[in-house]
Amino acid sequence: MLKYTLERVALLVLTMFLIITLNFFLLRLDGSTPFENPKISPAAKEMMMRKYGLDKPMVVQYTRYLGDLVRGDLGKSINFKNQSVLDLILSKLPHTIRVGLPALVFGVLMGMLLGSLAAIYRGGFIDNVVTVLAIVFVTIPSFVLAALFQHYLAGEWGLFPYLYNPPDVSRGITYWDSMYSAIMPALAIGLGIIASVMRFMRSELIEVLNSDYILLARAKGLSKPKVILRHAIRNAMIPVMTIIGPMTLSVIYGSLIIERFFGVPGLSQLMLKAIEKHDYFLTLGVNIFYSFAFIVIVLITDLLYGVVDHRIRLSGGSK
Repeated sequence: MLKYTLERVALLVLTMFLIITLNFFLLRLDGSTPFENPKISPAAKEMMMRKYGLDKPMVVQYTRYLGDLVRGDLGKSINFKNQSVLDLILSKLPHTIRVGLPALVFGVLMGMLLGSLAAIYRGGFIDNVVTVLAIVFVTIPSFVLAALFQHYLAGEWGLFPYLYNPPDVSRGITYWDSMYSAIMPALAIGLGIIASVMRFMRSELIEVLNSDYILLARAKGLSKPKVILRHAIRNAMIPVMTIIGPMTLSVIYGSLIIERFFGVPGLSQLMLKAIEKHDYFLTLGVNIFYSFAFIVIVLITDLLYGVVDHRIRLSGGSK
């Protein structure tokens, strides 16, 4: 286990190095700069290029950036008043988590529950209802759900505020007020997660329930609830975990439309502004953060396999 973990960490470092290198050079392929505004004089443009080190040869810029990264410095934003890129990411991350984490937890748990019920009662009323819900939630885009929620839950029924409200003591908005305003965007994201997990869990559990060892356990007299809870669901969860890791990242960086719809000042909005303004260091910093988070989550998912099923040994796949 320790050997496997160390090997994966070493692979993480190598992968991050390649990602940083590719992102650094790809961002400069178009030859544009953050100072293409015609209102900026050539002298002012030259001064700004010198200030941010963009007048240096590409290799020199690259080595300097790597050196800064080793010290934990992602650089300074060009268009956000020279703020630290890391500080900007950390200031936006809580808003994305406040919406994305409840959506993920709610979506995964409900998806596994409904998918399990559909598999257990395969071909029955519950299975048909769950299948229809999965199709509906998958086919309806999240922004359509967001519009429906705003119209009915916020407008017609007045249950929730139209927009997300960040915590603000001066405006009397507490942390819990902010969490309450995050319910609608979380639902808009979470329903799609429910549908994906539900369909995957249903198909995996049906396969497990038809396997030989489950049939043998039932033949030996074990009750159906005991077999399902202690054996079937645990084994069906292993393949499901493979989609939860990437799904976590998709909630973080794939909720751009929902963040814009509900006015959430999260990471997706920050990334969009960085790209629009050709903010090199901010774009690169957010990309590095996303990549690092993705690799770490995949590593954690791999390690959790052994927790779900003790028969799985991660040390080189030996048994």
